[in-house]
Amino acid sequence: MAEWHARVLARFTPELVLFDLDGTLIDSVPDLTTAIDAMLQQLGRAPAGREQVSHWVGNGADALVRRALTAGDETAAWLLTSEQVAPARQAFDQAYMQALHHATGAYDGVEEFLRSSPAPMVLVTNKPRVFTEPLLQSLGWQPYFQLLLCGDDLAQKKPHPAPLLHACEQLGVAPQQALMVGDSRNDVEAAKAASIACAAVSYGYNHGEPIADSQPDWLLDDIRQLLAL
Repeated sequence: MAEWHARVLARFTPELVLFDLDGTLIDSVPDLTTAIDAMLQQLGRAPAGREQVSHWVGNGADALVRRALTAGDETAAWLLTSEQVAPARQAFDQAYMQALHHATGAYDGVEEFLRSSPAPMVLVTNKPRVFTEPLLQSLGWQPYFQLLLCGDDLAQKKPHPAPLLHACEQLGVAPQQALMVGDSRNDVEAAKAASIACAAVSYGYNHGEPIADSQPDWLLDDIRQLLAL
């Protein structure tokens, strides 16, 4: 399957590659779990654990906290008021900033691709900038990206197409000449809405669901398959 995907990808040479972060380039769940469990403990609740947290990642810190407060009940999560969420979000932010670099690491092949990418790259993440910038600094990845778009930079975040279209506009690249690479349905839906080709990695989070169900244009087992472009 990996060889087949490499051959298909070779038919399309993007002028810009847009990357998701969590679940695509880095495994951030260990640190996020540490922070969520610390938050829950501070609130007198039982820890959630890594598996549950991995299913809640993908829509930004606020959504993650809401899901943790409601044990993953999506309807109940968004019925919480801002006042109900605020103390938990403050506890999470403090805990995550302390845990940010403890366990997070790049997936196999990511460093190699970032050093060798034949196309300019942009990072488009739903993670807040206050966490993204120090995390990139700790990884030494700032020079690789011509633009960084975080979840609190624009009025909308993925799965809305606005961040992807904004990135293309800033770099002067037509959406049809760009490629979005992510791990979740948020990335695939945003790319399709923006008329941008999308490759999805098979090893990410995607709320515990197979990413193939979201029908990306290509499925990658290893990020280095992109070097065939």
